[in-house]
Amino acid sequence: MPAVVIGPTVAIIGLSLAGNAIGDLGATAANFEAAETPVNVYIKIICGLVTLVVTMLCSVYGKKMGRLIPFIIGILAGYLTATCFYFIGNATGNDALKVIDYTALTSLFNEISFNSFIAVPDFTFLTAFGGFGELNGAYIGTIAVAYIPVAFVVFAEHIADHKNLSSIIEHDLLEDPGLSRTLLGDGVGSMVGAFFGGCPNTTYGESVGCVAITKNASVRTIIVTAFEAMLIAFIAPFVGFLSTIPSCVMGGVCVALYGFIAVSGLKMLQKVDLDDNRNLFTASVILIEGVGGMILKFGNVTITEVACALILGILTNIILGKKKKKSK
Repeated sequence: MPAVVIGPTVAIIGLSLAGNAIGDLGATAANFEAAETPVNVYIKIICGLVTLVVTMLCSVYGKKMGRLIPFIIGILAGYLTATCFYFIGNATGNDALKVIDYTALTSLFNEISFNSFIAVPDFTFLTAFGGFGELNGAYIGTIAVAYIPVAFVVFAEHIADHKNLSSIIEHDLLEDPGLSRTLLGDGVGSMVGAFFGGCPNTTYGESVGCVAITKNASVRTIIVTAFEAMLIAFIAPFVGFLSTIPSCVMGGVCVALYGFIAVSGLKMLQKVDLDDNRNLFTASVILIEGVGGMILKFGNVTITEVACALILGILTNIILGKKKKKSK
């Protein structure tokens, strides 16, 4: 998978998530139609934009610590804005201003006990699969057919993210430690995450974007952060606080994070010769199929737009791959 295939595919991943970010922000026609009053939608947009603007300002103009944690500062700023609107709405009796719900946090303290502070997360490996009864050949075959195309998308994003990380740290990670080891680590991480009830993960372009912005690519930092995240899962008040963060605040952050994915893919196209019609056709097919939302369905199996775009891009690149022999 050359850069002309990987770049547009990763860009499509970011662009396909754009609707989710704007939906969380609340700035869609559906949000205005569903809202009882437009004021509620405007409040959500304000909270999301405050989050985004503060994040950008901290990243560009902040001091050392501000540049290291711009997203945390941005989320706290958006949360504080939503809290201010909540108290104003509470004082004036205007529920449209209440874009934050403290139920998950206040319920912990209604009855003070050990469980109010320490909680063991649910590990859902067996229940997620309905027990071992469903793990038969037909079930595994259906999953394989559905997810093999998705795996190619993961490979494309994996390669793109590691190329971008390599440019940040000025060390080719696909050579050392090598693609075989980075893919192995990616797969093990997905299996462990699924075992404990989480979603399978990829290398996450958002995280790579954070590394690019903060310039902190320390392996020790990532390891310590991972252990902190696992520890926090057992602290009920903190988990409750996280669950009260309004979706509009996270939407403001996701505008930047999903954009990072799209931009990281476009960066890979910088060194591609788009004057060559082979490259031009390959990139065009991937972008239009992906943005257009082409999918394929075979019974209960659906191949998503990103997977379709990547497969068609690979086929286009193979079909046009052979150079024409120059005439004498």
